[in-house]
Amino acid sequence: MDHLRYSGLPFEEQRAAFLAIVSADPLVHNALARARSLDLPGWLVVSGALYNSVWNHLTGKPAGHGIKDIDLFYFDAGDLSYEAEDAVIRRAAKHFAGLPLPVEIRNQARVHLWYPQKFGQPCPRYTSSSESVGYFASKTHAVGVRFDADGQLDVVAPFGLDDIFSFRITPNRVMDNRETHEAKGARAKGNWPEITVVPW
Repeated sequence: MDHLRYSGLPFEEQRAAFLAIVSADPLVHNALARARSLDLPGWLVVSGALYNSVWNHLTGKPAGHGIKDIDLFYFDAGDLSYEAEDAVIRRAAKHFAGLPLPVEIRNQARVHLWYPQKFGQPCPRYTSSSESVGYFASKTHAVGVRFDADGQLDVVAPFGLDDIFSFRITPNRVMDNRETHEAKGARAKGNWPEITVVPW
């Protein structure tokens, strides 16, 4: 199986392949449909469930292999309280009941409030869910998908998709996230031995 068959192709070809793969994956398809009907402001399904599904497809592994949860971002700057986010999380728990994996939901408008306590460094005050994706520890992980106003799947990929299709985990040094980059790289390599982790 040629798992690198999309590596190095122009972005539009990679984008079409990426959307075809993730939309055909039953777990991702279900999660996206439910996220759309939940209709949170600025919502975006991001990261692992997406690129892991691509790697599973290209290496012949079963759907869901190596995926521990589904990350759903939204952006609501109108109420930055913990209570407001918690209410959304509780409402969404019922909405996503029955999915085989947990859905982790975070309001990207309030990340700057808790990030320093959790990670020991500040992070920017994001202006959208899409912007926050550009701050992930590895450029490879910086990808999100949502439905646009016309019901078409839209991709957010600030660093492109070639790292995903090249099975290459590349550091994103915009913040000091070396530890996260290395830990996620090691975990990914355990699930997909084809992966190369670029050193920090």
